[in-house]
Amino acid sequence: MRDPRLKVLAKQILEHSVKAGKGDKIMIHGQPNTKPLMLELLEEAYKLGAYPFMELKDDELDRQWAIQSSLEQYETIARWEMQRFQDLDALIYIVGEENDAEMTDIPAEVFRVSGEVMKPVTDYYINKCRWVLLNYPTKSLAQKAGMSTSKFEDFLLDVCTVDYAKMAAAMKPLKELMEKTDRVRIVSPGTDLTFSIKGIPAVMCYGERNIPDGEVYTAPVRDSVNGTITYNTPCPYQGTTFRNVSLTFKDGKIIKAAADQSEKINDIFDTDEGARYIGEFALGLNPMIHHPMGDILFDEKINGSIHFTPGLAYKEADNGNVSSIHWDMVLVQREEYGGGEIYFDDRLIRKNGLFVVPELEGLNPNALLRKGK
Repeated sequence: MRDPRLKVLAKQILEHSVKAGKGDKIMIHGQPNTKPLMLELLEEAYKLGAYPFMELKDDELDRQWAIQSSLEQYETIARWEMQRFQDLDALIYIVGEENDAEMTDIPAEVFRVSGEVMKPVTDYYINKCRWVLLNYPTKSLAQKAGMSTSKFEDFLLDVCTVDYAKMAAAMKPLKELMEKTDRVRIVSPGTDLTFSIKGIPAVMCYGERNIPDGEVYTAPVRDSVNGTITYNTPCPYQGTTFRNVSLTFKDGKIIKAAADQSEKINDIFDTDEGARYIGEFALGLNPMIHHPMGDILFDEKINGSIHFTPGLAYKEADNGNVSSIHWDMVLVQREEYGGGEIYFDDRLIRKNGLFVVPELEGLNPNALLRKGK
């Protein structure tokens, strides 16, 4: 018997996230354990008059293929994928994680080569297609979150179906304020960071590209970042989870990177020139996500958090930084995580995770979860 909540989620994905319509060609990409949601998406897509296509992937097979993969293989895949994305209107990407360390022993050079070769393809679908990325509730994710499987299923389906229309309305004053702001200062334990966001657009995220969602992002002026940031959540990347990550900047560049695996993290930041510069600054706003679980799709949306991202800048908020990496790293500033402040042009706008200026108080969790407008 199918879980009726999956039908609600499928309708939200198709109607709100990718805005599926009659005749749209939609790729539904998943893994074997995501089949219940894929079935609902198929059924609902046909009701809308869309043309759904299916793709099933498997992490163990992908790992085995990647370990001995060659440049020529990635170049061939890049040609195939580009043609496919050019034929599609939308992409729904469902992750059914079973082991987040599956790719740990793939050589760093493979990640570097694949990132460089596939970058034009990634840029194309990010900027030209309608797409959404989401996680399916699995035992692995439940374990990460420290929950039973059934409790995690309830949690995931709740956070994925928050009132995104209400969230979008509450985000507008923050977007407007960010686009009028020049100087930003972030202060937390181990963190004192300054940078400019002058002239960079701010983008509201409310369930169209990610589910769960809830952030407003921009990017720092590339060479303006100075100071140190210490992240207080796990930072997963390329199959490895880094902890106690601290980055020190001078004129935009990471001049010192420390973590529990400092040599490996510096190898990643040496991938290319842009890897040591920041491509995104965002505030996390989902009122139902409170604690890190080592999965960035959830962690970057934690209410009272920021993420400050080494690597590629998105076209919608472009500071000119180009890289084959884009590594979202999260700092939670709520009181139980040590607290912290955010200043826009020397004005305190958020303290200990809560907005303290009247025009932004609608983004605090109690306001977003309150029934009605």
